[in-house]
Amino acid sequence: MILDSLPTGPLQVNCYIIGCEKTRKAAVVDPGGDVEEILRLLKKHDLQLQMVINTHGHFDHVGGNRQLIEASGAELLIHQADAPLLRQAAAHAANFGLSAEASPAPQRELLGGERIVLGELVIEVLHTPGHSPGGICLVVADQVIVGDTLFAGSIGRTDLPGGDHQTLINSIREQLLVLPDATVAHPGHGPATTIGREKLYNPFLT
Repeated sequence: MILDSLPTGPLQVNCYIIGCEKTRKAAVVDPGGDVEEILRLLKKHDLQLQMVINTHGHFDHVGGNRQLIEASGAELLIHQADAPLLRQAAAHAANFGLSAEASPAPQRELLGGERIVLGELVIEVLHTPGHSPGGICLVVADQVIVGDTLFAGSIGRTDLPGGDHQTLINSIREQLLVLPDATVAHPGHGPATTIGREKLYNPFLT
């Protein structure tokens, strides 16, 4: 498996590239912007983009959707509860004094529990609401991309519309903390961590 990342967009969202080494098929998770850089990274790894997956619909995670999809013809996937947020990206960004391009509608709306096939890889979709109603995390082998659900030493904010603190804590405990301790968690902002480390040291979970 190929797993690479780069910070994108005005809030430096961690954008992830998942690639199958044999088939060279790839998925991009949370393109916040800087699409030319994303395309360059795909080319560096000799990958063909098949799908764009948003862990949730907030503007900073979807700002590159339109340009990336137009450049590649990739399919867009997001949880159905966050799909309405895609067309609100520009208005949401304006609330923070920033700008973002509205995203096209998804070709596939997820519910959680799906197993997405990407070449010889299987991506398991976990529904983890709390930061937003349609937040998801993506498990690939011993890695999990957690969006804004979980951070190293912290958790996602829950003061935005649709957020709920107890729902987020339940999602983390029921969906993420049951993964093996060695599972590497890749958040939407900041450094990677492990599930075991967060079990022991995350003040919101201990």
